Amino acid sequence: MKIATLVILLAFCAFAAPATQPPDVFQPNENLVVEGIPPIPSSLVEQVGRYTEFRAAAPLSWHPTRREMLISTRFADTPQVHLVKMPLGARTQLTFFKEHVSNASYQPTTGEYFVYPRDTGGNEFDQLYRFDLAAGESMLLTDGKSKNDLGPWARDGKWLAYTSTRRSGADNDIYAINPADKSSDHLVLQVKGGGWGPSDWSDDDSKLLVEEVISINEMYIWLVDAKTGEKTELTPRQPAGAEKIAYRHPRFSRDGKGIYCTTDRDNQFLRLAYIDLTTKQHTYLTTDIKWDIDTFELSDDGRTIAFVVNEDGVSKLHLMDAATRKQRAVEGVPLGVIGALEWHKNNRDLAFALSSARSPTDAYSLDASTGRIERWTESETGGLNAQNFSEPMLIRWKSFDGREISGFLYQPPKDRFPGKRPVIINIHGGPEGQYQPAFLARTNFYLNELGCAIVFPNVRGSSGYGKEFLTLDNGFKREDSIKDIGSLLDWIATQKDLDSDRIMITGGSYGGFMTLACATHYNDRIRCAVDVVGISNMVTFLEHTESYRRDLRRAEYGDEREPKMREFLQRTAPINNAQKISKPLFIVQGRNDPRVPYTEAQQMVATVRKNGSPVWFLMANDEGHGFAKKKNADYQFYATVMFVQAYLLR
Repeated sequence: MKIATLVILLAFCAFAAPATQPPDVFQPNENLVVEGIPPIPSSLVEQVGRYTEFRAAAPLSWHPTRREMLISTRFADTPQVHLVKMPLGARTQLTFFKEHVSNASYQPTTGEYFVYPRDTGGNEFDQLYRFDLAAGESMLLTDGKSKNDLGPWARDGKWLAYTSTRRSGADNDIYAINPADKSSDHLVLQVKGGGWGPSDWSDDDSKLLVEEVISINEMYIWLVDAKTGEKTELTPRQPAGAEKIAYRHPRFSRDGKGIYCTTDRDNQFLRLAYIDLTTKQHTYLTTDIKWDIDTFELSDDGRTIAFVVNEDGVSKLHLMDAATRKQRAVEGVPLGVIGALEWHKNNRDLAFALSSARSPTDAYSLDASTGRIERWTESETGGLNAQNFSEPMLIRWKSFDGREISGFLYQPPKDRFPGKRPVIINIHGGPEGQYQPAFLARTNFYLNELGCAIVFPNVRGSSGYGKEFLTLDNGFKREDSIKDIGSLLDWIATQKDLDSDRIMITGGSYGGFMTLACATHYNDRIRCAVDVVGISNMVTFLEHTESYRRDLRRAEYGDEREPKMREFLQRTAPINNAQKISKPLFIVQGRNDPRVPYTEAQQMVATVRKNGSPVWFLMANDEGHGFAKKKNADYQFYATVMFVQAYLLR
């Protein structure tokens, strides 16, 4: 009997009570549906406990007149809005809900209140609320039923733009509201499709920049009159058959003569660009950088642009003088993943979120004048010394067609775990996502305590490697990305410190689809698989995902209404190849998931169980696309650790 299996058996036996007494096990909460999962010993809960106590914090909004910020962090079961008045100051909790609140925006002139979105049970049908700081009370601003997304404030601080599906349930119309007067809410622009959203107001608040997203490869920018709703397309529409172009994240220049954006026009990567509103001439500002510009923000006075470069998955922060267009890399920022850029109205302080392999996501600020970097939050790590956590190594391998694929490998401590190590392959979602080496949180347990190595591949179709790479898994090319995992399995077999006989595949969302697909393609090469909110059949998924996002997904996966594509999607669907799965499978799902309906999980569970192999199933009735509540995420973690011990480490 292998040691790992013996450990599990001893854990049960050590806590076995007399026959008349219930076993000492951890009980799932009332919102969890648990099928096929053995009782979880309390000893295991105690063993992994510290790895469930990591926190994270992200900056949300600067106060307009004071040097203090709103952040999102968790002290109880879900992330909530907190106020921090100084670097490393106390985190004062402002919202207290059972549902998570992960975004908020101060009213930008007085800061007397902020607006935040909140959904119910993970259904992503966010409602907007006004939180009055003096009264400590919230007011519902939207209709309580539709999906609403928070947008930008007008410069005068009166109007807030946002999107809502209230008219049709499928179209992201543009609205404006004065949150101080709920009756002011009105429609600005009626659109067709779920890919529309406001991005910025002009200095005189008469116009809006609006993004139209067809797919990740095709996006356009419109200029919209905020009073009449008249819209003018600013970026050229490509003719049929021409290469698609993406324009993202537009911002008005302060003189109103042009806009800044990122675009992959005339290039493989997203460059920072300036578009003259009169001539429509494009001027590219970061041509010397051969990577994507992930995001940027313009200071309130329009003089400085902060932007983030994605260098093979690692973030680099840069500043650019908007007048001279000279740019420089910011020194002293810890190596990691950067996001959530926001300038203070003082035009000096830039807030950002930073995460790294050895530090949870936390809020920082940069003084653009002096270069001083200050940490505003220092999130807890469960008493564990994060400096001992594994650092990622960038790896590359050749796929079936000779194309180079990359990813990140984390190794367990070799002094404690010598020899060949079992491998967990963790595939990101999206599918146009990208794994970047951020903090692994509880995933560190598999490295530090179980001795597993973990590979995070960025297969074809991932963002960050150019627009050609991004399209290599579209439509009928879907299975080419699965072949990239097959080539990764070949690569693992050549590594002296990795055990190709003990491999587990896992992933969430589209990564869950990849997990199920790999389980059918490589059943004889893996030990087990864990699918989290994954797609089991693209046809049923496209037919039942929420209508506001259906066309966006068809642009990536293919249109199931077309006979040839439907036949391909059905033929390659994991559920229609499930008879090939004989290895243990664990499926996790949220009952209220608007993206991947829970029926995708249920039909896969029912089908694979017919094979006679072990199938564990966990569903949370109060969650959506992944578990946001700590008590649910904790149980999922306990069960996954048991699954790894039982089927990967044996």
